[in-house]
Amino acid sequence: MAWMPLNWKIGGLLLGLVFFSAVLLVKPIGVSTQFVILDGIVGDAVNRSLVTATDDGFTSTNAYLAKSDGKYAKAVANPLNYSFVFVLAMMLGGFLSARLRGGIDAAERAVPALWRANFGDAQWKRYAAAFVGGFVVLYGARLAGGCTSGHMMSGMMQTALSGYVFAAGAFAAAIPVSLMLFRKEA
Repeated sequence: MAWMPLNWKIGGLLLGLVFFSAVLLVKPIGVSTQFVILDGIVGDAVNRSLVTATDDGFTSTNAYLAKSDGKYAKAVANPLNYSFVFVLAMMLGGFLSARLRGGIDAAERAVPALWRANFGDAQWKRYAAAFVGGFVVLYGARLAGGCTSGHMMSGMMQTALSGYVFAAGAFAAAIPVSLMLFRKEA
């Protein structure tokens, strides 16, 4: 079965429907906090006193987990909540998508021509660029108290000014960086 890319208009419509459904049925989508929750789960496994139950909920010796009246500490103590399961489902969805496209090997062979023209075929460069880019975005998102899905996508959908400011900043940084990195045309 040959892999055919999804038309960007159909993909955008589907993504919009997913975001709208999430807001309508549960809450806006945002995922970067769940990486902090995962850190808390690992930390709590190592140090059992990191999260403790109190009479009115949960608290933590970690200031970040204790904030918001122990909301994050509660998520560490009970990780099978909507947001954490959503992040796990995103990873599963990515894996299933790769399998349905013909497997991981097929996805790795499909190197975009623009990437190949600028960086060659070295797989380690693609992995390194993806890791560094993801790390920088996640680090910046946590400094801003959210993530691209929470600030830009969910925020703009809810007409939050912060979503539009974040989007403008993201594009103001992404466009010149892309022009610098991808000087050669395919």
